[in-house]
Amino acid sequence: MQGDLLYTQEQRGEDEIVSAYHVKTGKPIWKHRDASRFWDAHVGAGPRATPAVADGRVYALGAKGILNALDADSGDVVWSRNAASDAGAELPLWGFVSSPLVVEDVVIVYTDSLAAYDLATGEPRWTGPGGGGSHSSPQLLTIDGVAQVALLANGGLVSVAAADGKLLWEHPWPGIGIVQPVLIAEGDVLFSMVNAAAAPIGTRRIAAALEPGGWSTEERWTSSGLKPSFSSVVVHDGHAFGFDGRILASIDVEDGERNWKGGRYGSGQLVLLADQDLLLVVSEHGDLALVEASPDRHTELARFPAIEGKTWSQPALAGDTLLVRNRREMAAFRLAMERSH
Repeated sequence: MQGDLLYTQEQRGEDEIVSAYHVKTGKPIWKHRDASRFWDAHVGAGPRATPAVADGRVYALGAKGILNALDADSGDVVWSRNAASDAGAELPLWGFVSSPLVVEDVVIVYTDSLAAYDLATGEPRWTGPGGGGSHSSPQLLTIDGVAQVALLANGGLVSVAAADGKLLWEHPWPGIGIVQPVLIAEGDVLFSMVNAAAAPIGTRRIAAALEPGGWSTEERWTSSGLKPSFSSVVVHDGHAFGFDGRILASIDVEDGERNWKGGRYGSGQLVLLADQDLLLVVSEHGDLALVEASPDRHTELARFPAIEGKTWSQPALAGDTLLVRNRREMAAFRLAMERSH
């Protein structure tokens, strides 16, 4: 979102769309079309990533690798690249799913390898490590005072310098990277992997540290108490919450021990309402639920149908407005800013 506009990506027939809507009314404002269509039998047609918005521009990566920089107000093309062709990347089974990351004067995407493009011109600036067809997106972390870009690649977690893409550290864990890593208050990182059959493996906590001889990583623990497949984990008051397969669960960040498991939401998504100690869960079938972000037990406070059809898209929260969507429809809800008792 930027101001009164929200930005998303869609598939309309044979065209891949980057679009803007008025957030209060849902009125279409503009759309940019590329003659591109990706489809697979499991998910269906359409782009997989989420646009990034920075300094009046929208950056979007399509499912076949088209990277667009668009004017946020008009949708006019500032520049366009084919990031897949630049990297010599083959189209993965699920398409390219990396959401762009804007860091200072570059936008970073992942196809077959991390790559940074100049924000002003779209010219390539650097290419970083690769990890095959990862489903994760580059993420900005600050560890030991050093800003860096992390990627959950196939085979483990890697981190590079944002300025030039040089590898800082890596922590191997055989598997496929899908969800986003989480930097916790203590400075350690939580991340999860799935195996080659797309079955979730578990969650691991590692410490990354800058030492006189360079960077090092150390495994703190690995837990099977929280095994997300493609919904990222959130952390609140020393406890992690997410999906263990298709059931919501919580573990203690200190030791990885499970607090509870309960509540069936399918392959859902969730966001944390930290100021209200709540999890806002969108189920696979489009239900919206409020669940207590508590380590004590699974407590669902409310639930109602929000949209219809298979819903795998991550919800977005901007101020008091919650946005949910799937391939069929999109809806906005206004949330109370204070929890009622």
